[in-house]
Amino acid sequence: MALPACADPALGPPLQPERGAPARTTCPRRHSRVEAELAASRPGSVAASVSAGPPRGVSRGFNSRTLLDEPRKASSSQAGAARAPLFALLPRGRRRRMHDLRRRWDLGYLCRALLTRGLAALGHSLKHVLGVIFSKIFGPLASVGNMDEKSNKLLLALVMLFLFAVIVLQYVCPGTECQLLRLQAFSSPVPDPYRSEDENSARFVPRYNFSRGDLLRKVDFDIKGDDLIVFLHIQKTGGTTFGRHLVRNIQLEQPCECRVGQKKCTCHRPGKRETWLFSRFSTGWSCGLHADWTELTSCVPAVVDGKRDAKLRPARNFHYITILRDPVSRYLSEWRHVQRGATWKASLHVCDGRPPTSEELPSCYTGDDWSGCPLKEFMDCPYNLANNRQVRMLSDLTLVGCYNLSVMPEKQRNKVLLESAKSNLKHMAFFGLTEFQRKTQYLFEKTFNMNFISPFTQYNTTRASSVEINEVIQKRIEGLNFLDMELYSYAKDLFLQRYQFMRQKEHQEARRKRQEQRKFLKGRFLQTHFQSQGQSQNQSQNPNLNLNLSQNLTQNRIQNLTQSSSQKENLKQSPGQEQSDSSSSSSSNGTADYMGSVEKWR
Repeated sequence: MALPACADPALGPPLQPERGAPARTTCPRRHSRVEAELAASRPGSVAASVSAGPPRGVSRGFNSRTLLDEPRKASSSQAGAARAPLFALLPRGRRRRMHDLRRRWDLGYLCRALLTRGLAALGHSLKHVLGVIFSKIFGPLASVGNMDEKSNKLLLALVMLFLFAVIVLQYVCPGTECQLLRLQAFSSPVPDPYRSEDENSARFVPRYNFSRGDLLRKVDFDIKGDDLIVFLHIQKTGGTTFGRHLVRNIQLEQPCECRVGQKKCTCHRPGKRETWLFSRFSTGWSCGLHADWTELTSCVPAVVDGKRDAKLRPARNFHYITILRDPVSRYLSEWRHVQRGATWKASLHVCDGRPPTSEELPSCYTGDDWSGCPLKEFMDCPYNLANNRQVRMLSDLTLVGCYNLSVMPEKQRNKVLLESAKSNLKHMAFFGLTEFQRKTQYLFEKTFNMNFISPFTQYNTTRASSVEINEVIQKRIEGLNFLDMELYSYAKDLFLQRYQFMRQKEHQEARRKRQEQRKFLKGRFLQTHFQSQGQSQNQSQNPNLNLNLSQNLTQNRIQNLTQSSSQKENLKQSPGQEQSDSSSSSSSNGTADYMGSVEKWR
C-alpha cells in the first residue's frame, strides 16, 4: 500500500508509488502541495498523468475507462505522449468541450469570489457607518455623568424639552381628539372611487326638477322587526349579480346562510326564523319567474303572511328595490340569452287575479324555444315582451286593462304606462343602474344604513357589448324601446341627482363635525388655561376668593351650554321648522348642534 508523500519524517523517506497504482495527492495542508508538485514533475510518473485529469467539476462518468489501467507502450512517441497532459490524448471535439467547461467554471468561480469579497467589504463599511451614527446619537446619553462639555449639556436639554412637550400635549389633548396629531396633510389625497365610473359626472346637468323628499332617500329599515325588502328582478339588468350581493356581501348581525350546491340562502332576522329579504336567492320565485310590479304588490303580502286574514297581518313596510339598465344593451343581451335557449315560460304574468290568454299574449315561436333566432326575426315579432320590458314590469298594468290591448288606444296606453312606471320608480325605496355599480352600492348603503363587505365591480365588457350593430339597427332598437329610453333617461337623471345630493350632504356633515371638534378643543384649552391661572393666583394672593371665581366661571359656562342644548332640542321638536335647503339649515343650526355635542361629550 502506497504512503502519501507528506508522511511523517520519523518513519523514513516516503515510498514511491507502485507502477499502475493511483497516487494519493490529497494530504494535509502542511506539505501536500509541494509533494504533489514534485511527484508530478518526474517524467513518466503516474501522478503526472493523474494531475492532468479533467478539470474540476467535470466527471469522467461511470462507464469511462481509466487511462491508468492501459498498458504502456515502449515506443518513444507514446512515452512522449504520456508526459503530455491527459486531455491532449483525447479526441479534438471532446478536448474542445472540456476546455470550454474549464474556462466557464473559472469565470463563474471568479465572479463568485468577487461577489463574496464585495459583499464582505460592503458589510464591513455598513457596520462602520452604523457604529459611527450610533456613537454620535447615543454617545452623549451614555456619558451623562461626564457633562463638562457644552454640547452634551445642550443635547440633554433638547431631549428633556422634547419629552416634556410630548407629556404636555398628551395631557392637554389626549386620545384621538387632537387633530394636530393626525398627518392627513402629509398623506396623498385619496382618489374618488366613484369618479372613475363616469368621467362626465362632474359636468352632469339635471333635466328634471325633483324635490328634497325625492332626492333624500333615508329608509328606517328595521331588520329585527317586520320590515321586508322586496327585489323586483328585471331580466338582463344585472339583477343576478346584485341579488348575490344582497345574500353574500352584506355586513349583518346574522348573515345569510348559503350552502354549497343550493341556489337559495337562508336570510333570517336576528333571533327569529323569518326572512327579511324577498328575492330570488332567499325565497325563490315565490310569485312567479321574474314577477313584475303588478304581481309582486298583490302576491308578496299573501306569500309572507300566509293565509291569515288581512286584519291579523302585522303592519309591515315593504321596501321595493330594482336595477335598471341601458335599453339597447339590455335588449341585445336578452336576444343573446334567447338565442341560447332561454324562454321564461314559467313566468305567470298574473294581472287582476288571472294570467293572460293566448289571444292577449301570443307567442313569437312555435317550437320548444327560440334558440338560434337571428336579430332581425327577434325584432320583427310584434308580441315580443322584450320591447319596453322595463316600463311594463315597473308600471301598474291594472290601469290599462292588463294585457288586453283593446281597452284604450295605443298612444294613451303608452302614456299611462310610462307615467305609472316613473311614479313607481320615484317612490321606490331604492333603485340602481347597471352602468354605475359603485354609485349603486353607495346609495344603497346610505338608504338602508347597511354596508357591503367588498366593493362592487364595474364590468364594461358584456355579451351585449360584443354584438356589433350598425346605426340603422341601433335606431330601430331604440324605436322598439322608446318607452324604456324615456324611462331610463328619467331614472338616470334622478339617480345622479340623488348621488350628488347625498355626497354633498355627507361633505357638509363632515365639515360640521370638524368645526365642532375644533371649537371643543379650543374651549377645553381655554378652560384648562383659566383653571391653571386661577390656581396660580389663589396660591399667590387670595386662594379662597380666586377659587370661588374660577368655580363660578366654570359653572356659568356649563349652564350656558345646557341652556343652548335645551333650546336646540325645543327647535327640533317644534314642527314645520325644517328648511328646504340643507346648506342653510346646517349653517343656521351649527351653533346649537355644537352646544348639544359639547353637552353630550361632557
